[in-house]
Amino acid sequence: EVQLQASGGGLVQAGGSLRLSCAASGFNFDDYDIGWFRQAPGSEREGVLCITKGDNSVHYTDSVKGRFTASRDNNTLYLQMNSLKPEDTAVYFCVADPVCPQMEGGPVRVGIRRIRHWGRGTLVTVSS
Repeated sequence: EVQLQASGGGLVQAGGSLRLSCAASGFNFDDYDIGWFRQAPGSEREGVLCITKGDNSVHYTDSVKGRFTASRDNNTLYLQMNSLKPEDTAVYFCVADPVCPQMEGGPVRVGIRRIRHWGRGTLVTVSS
């Protein structure tokens, strides 16, 4: 069974930091691009970043560049979020797909079926 278990969400003040983790199991981690999507209240899901398999290059959507950093290691995906803003408030979903959508630019919105595997999500709330 494929599992993408996200953790680390919570409440933080604007300007603060949070670190999310995503533990993957049930599939060959190295064969997939992995990343994060998020869904704010009343909004569509949008891409945050993807890490491509092989070279582990990270592709960020414009709204998080310079503030978020990500890495993957030993079946775990990490997301360090700094300088958080109220507009970063959302449920964050860990995802895995053989080929991630293009992330640069943005916002990146795709149908749920475009992504092979979705995790359950973890809530990040940034207060002003």
